[in-house]
Amino acid sequence: MPRRRLTQNLIDALEPGGSVRDFRDRDLRGFGVRIMPSGRKTYFVHAQSGGRRRWTRIGDARTMPLARARTLARARLAALRNRDPSRAPDASAETPFEAVAEAAFRRHARLWKPGTMAVNKDYLKNQILPRFKGQPVGAITAEDVRQWFASLRSIPAAADRSMPVLSVIMREAETLGCRPADSNPCRNIRRYRRRGRDRFLSREEVRRLGRALARHEGRVLAAAVRLLLLTGCRKGEIMTLRWRDCRDGRLFLRDSKTGPRTVWLSSAARKVLDGLPRRRVCVFPGRRRRRCASLQGLDQFWRKLRDEADLRDVRLHDLRHSYATLALQAGETVPTIGRLLGHRDPHTTLKYIHLADETVRQAVDDVAPVLAGEGRP
Repeated sequence: MPRRRLTQNLIDALEPGGSVRDFRDRDLRGFGVRIMPSGRKTYFVHAQSGGRRRWTRIGDARTMPLARARTLARARLAALRNRDPSRAPDASAETPFEAVAEAAFRRHARLWKPGTMAVNKDYLKNQILPRFKGQPVGAITAEDVRQWFASLRSIPAAADRSMPVLSVIMREAETLGCRPADSNPCRNIRRYRRRGRDRFLSREEVRRLGRALARHEGRVLAAAVRLLLLTGCRKGEIMTLRWRDCRDGRLFLRDSKTGPRTVWLSSAARKVLDGLPRRRVCVFPGRRRRRCASLQGLDQFWRKLRDEADLRDVRLHDLRHSYATLALQAGETVPTIGRLLGHRDPHTTLKYIHLADETVRQAVDDVAPVLAGEGRP
């Protein structure tokens, strides 16, 4: 059987003979084209699986471009290598990537919060589909994913956040039988190293923020910022808070990022809530009845407030970092801080905890006498 590198020009030029003629591709083992005496040309895959030689038709070479036939052949060969030998390969590996993506997003509609769903749809539309749309999901290899990920090096944050979305889609492909089990091509792809935001408030910066807040005493958004600092909650958790969720010195969050959880309030946090009117359903009401204040309004207030306190590089979310760091300095353990922040995974808590320079210097001073043989600290 002739073996040569198949090109579109070669396939178009092949002439029929008195018998069936097969030409195998030199580059993709098992892939070839068959020419019938009638002149019909068919792409095929011929490979061994489960101790048997299997011949599978890929498509009509007169109408299907070689590039697409080669892609389908890779998927079929992967299915032959990895599927249960007792099962014949089917056309599921040829399912277009976007069809599986749609199924994955439908499945996760109940698992992802609306905000997460919206963000993931953006990554799918802007970073993932431009590369993988139209490709058979079973033909996508780890090398394809590596090349795609490398192409996003100029936007490392978007790349790192798009990768889990692609991985979810590939796991869905396995669930649907479009890919072999344990064949996720996103595994072992190293993320980009991005410079972390090691930002938290020192005690002096907390005092400056307190003085700035005092100038806005009586404003409900100032109270919201105080609660963020005193509870370590996410801004969405505070701004959607309802009075019925505040009782017995606790906040009963019905729908936090990690599910329902309870936040214990300090006396200072309780004092903030006691100073707010209870005329509406929401603790921080919006303009419309039964609606909570917008996050956008809080962000605008924060930008003004941080300028007044000379904290121009501080985000609202950094108040959560500060809460964790100050709790650590006060002697709390990582598991306890994790419960305070509502983390399921201790490794997530560790990302929030940053030791202040003064704490590190103190630790060095404490350890130095021991290392110098001068006795116990």
